[in-house]
Amino acid sequence: MAQSSRERETEGIKETVLIPTIVYAARVKDRELLERSSSGGAFTAISDYFLEDGNAVVCAIYNYELHQTEFCLVTDKKAREQALGSKYMQSNPGIIYKTTLQWLKDKPDKMLLFVGMGCQADGFRKFAETMRIRDRVIVVDIICHGTPSPKLWREYANVLENKHNGKIKYLTFKDKRNGWNHPTAVAQINGVEISLREYVKIFYNKCALRPSCHECPYATTERKTDITIGDFWHIEKTIPDFYDPQGTSVFLIHTEQGLELFDRIKDNLEYCISNTEECWQINLERPTEKSPMREQFWSDYQAKGIEFIMKKYGNDSLHKKVKNKLKRMFGGGCLTDIYGTDTEFSETGYETYFIAMPDLYGRTA
Repeated sequence: MAQSSRERETEGIKETVLIPTIVYAARVKDRELLERSSSGGAFTAISDYFLEDGNAVVCAIYNYELHQTEFCLVTDKKAREQALGSKYMQSNPGIIYKTTLQWLKDKPDKMLLFVGMGCQADGFRKFAETMRIRDRVIVVDIICHGTPSPKLWREYANVLENKHNGKIKYLTFKDKRNGWNHPTAVAQINGVEISLREYVKIFYNKCALRPSCHECPYATTERKTDITIGDFWHIEKTIPDFYDPQGTSVFLIHTEQGLELFDRIKDNLEYCISNTEECWQINLERPTEKSPMREQFWSDYQAKGIEFIMKKYGNDSLHKKVKNKLKRMFGGGCLTDIYGTDTEFSETGYETYFIAMPDLYGRTA
């Protein structure tokens, strides 16, 4: 399985050869930055290294006018700040391939960092190899639960703006005011916070995910990007001495380039070596399963629209509200400790975390 970590020339195209995956648990030492990050600050730590040396970063930034997330090329930390935080929607690539290629041609002595979901990152990796720029690009992908239809979010955002008579000015899906394990999703309209719980509920019940997400080939610990990042879920059980209530990121390093990058940023991190068993989460083993409610969900949407499905699928039944109240009484943690494994929450390995840790499937770090 182990291969040489040097680069090889294949038909005139430089191709990075993989190394056996190395796993680290890590978080930034800067506590203020950690609190602002969705997880352990992995994205910021990596992008800081690039931006401080005059290089560029390609990352997903939310467009508040169009209500969509777009890939943008940024060259300073102020612009990069707009990319912080998880975004539970698909990113539009636009002309980012053309933009990055031109930037690298104009800056022959500089490097570029690309950060995206597994499918996006691997597509950019292949593009970089084809264009013979792979040796100037670091590709980082993010552990992904799946991507909902971008149309649903746009319609939902418009409903919120109409209802509250204003524009969304701020958006976060993983505010850590209640701790990393219990993220809060809110938008801000006219200076007032608006809960996004309905949309998040639909995101996690899998009804709105794109069909390709249920067949995702990137749900594995073995990838062809340089580094994979995400939340190090259930670290309080697997590495309890390294647990921090403000979050920890997982780094899965796949190439020599990725390992070299980690070595260059590790002075800014608290970190420890780990392995693929300790950092296990379902989307490092297999794709998210299709919801049995998916067909009915889309049928309801086509017939009755966005507000109807948000009310029907974005709110808990009385039965679930009682269960969640009991969970809080027992201090969160493991639902099967309270209800046993024969419940509607059983999801082949996720039954102990799905509700208590609503972001277990992982997004940005």
